[in-house]
Amino acid sequence: MLVLKRKVGEVVRIGNDIEVHVLAVEGDVIKLGFEAPKQVQILRSEIYEAIKAENMQSSISNSKDAKELMKQLKLGSAPPKEE
Repeated sequence: MLVLKRKVGEVVRIGNDIEVHVLAVEGDVIKLGFEAPKQVQILRSEIYEAIKAENMQSSISNSKDAKELMKQLKLGSAPPKEE
């Protein structure tokens, strides 16, 4: 992990396309601004973890559905009709 000290108004660059601006320090809160190409997704850690968990749950559910469908196909029964 790289640890830097920066003052308000200073900038940290990540690669050629991303800049992190130190906008303000208010008590124990630091306000950062990010400039990056639109295709670069920037998320707070807790949002990233929530999305990751939701995707994992969806993957597990889809996997169970796929296994059930494979069982039905192997047994020669038709899958249930969707409404």
